[in-house]
Amino acid sequence: MGWIVALIVGGIAGWLASMMMNRNSSMGLFLNIVVGCVGSVLGNLILNNFGIAGSVQNFSITGLLVAVVGAVVLLGIVNLMQRGSVR
Repeated sequence: MGWIVALIVGGIAGWLASMMMNRNSSMGLFLNIVVGCVGSVLGNLILNNFGIAGSVQNFSITGLLVAVVGAVVLLGIVNLMQRGSVR
């Protein structure tokens, strides 16, 4: 049951991050879920250094915020990589 919650929270986090980074029109449901789940792992890696930890498997606001921060960082990295490949 925890993985279903992780997919739902990951999708919400990916959707919020894509809206913050103005990429919502180019992403669908599947990419929002992927970005949210991978962003959750990345957010935990970054924010554990500051003493903040959250999991998307057990729904909490902290877990959602960690996932959104990680997803924003992930989308920022993707934006930088795409910008560099255009030139």
